[in-house]
Amino acid sequence: MQRNQLLVIGLAVVVATALFAFGRITPKVHGHEHAAAPGGAMPQGQGAVAANFSDLLKKAKEKVPADKLVEITSLENTVVRGDVKSQQIAAYQQLYTIWDGLNELPIAAHYAAESAKLENSGKSLTFAANLFLEHLSHTQDAGVRVWQANTALELLDKAIALEPNNDTLKIKKGALLVSNTGEPMKGIGILREVAERNPDFLDAQLTLANFSITSGQYDKAIERMESVLERHPEEPKALFLLAVAHQSKGNNAKAVELLRQCRKLIKDPSLAAEIDGYIKSIQ
Repeated sequence: MQRNQLLVIGLAVVVATALFAFGRITPKVHGHEHAAAPGGAMPQGQGAVAANFSDLLKKAKEKVPADKLVEITSLENTVVRGDVKSQQIAAYQQLYTIWDGLNELPIAAHYAAESAKLENSGKSLTFAANLFLEHLSHTQDAGVRVWQANTALELLDKAIALEPNNDTLKIKKGALLVSNTGEPMKGIGILREVAERNPDFLDAQLTLANFSITSGQYDKAIERMESVLERHPEEPKALFLLAVAHQSKGNNAKAVELLRQCRKLIKDPSLAAEIDGYIKSIQ
């Protein structure tokens, strides 16, 4: 089974600052079973109980140097005793910075979330939600995944309440519901609503096509990406997903043709090399 860490929306969904900001896709190698990749269309961790943050924090503290632990404890006391919201926000932000520096990313994300909830701005809530979405793609523990997904969903809901016309936030929420909760059809409904209302909103079209591929609905992905390419013939992400859909059906010749078209549009050498490797693997 081939795993190509290329152009697929994970937890993340398309990030505007990069040409390809995707997680992992597992295209079907003809003759083998197709399996959804982490962050793909199959919900992760269903049936698992959400991890308790206090337990995660206790475990993380066991690895913290003594001097840092003193600083952390002092900031925690500031949060508990502080009666001024700005002081609590500042303390949470400092805790985020410390835990991020210690490479305890889920713990850091928690404090970014606590700060964002107090600040209650779309920018801060989205930042914190993105931290949890990013960490989801690297988390193996099912309970931690459920906790991260639930927290990201809470933050996205708060951000959407402040910015009800922000389709990017809705796409993130829809993708999260499909990939990491027991409500995939609710997520698909959100994605379809955005895609139908705004056919040129690329993130929605790509996300739906990706979920069609990872759930084995290749013809739907092909139809959607062909529609996108009619309007945007040089969109490399659409060319790539269309190639994956064709290759997943066993049409390797068509997939190679599309991948070569996609390859011509790629400027990033490392990504271009991955596409070259994918082409080689299916020829």
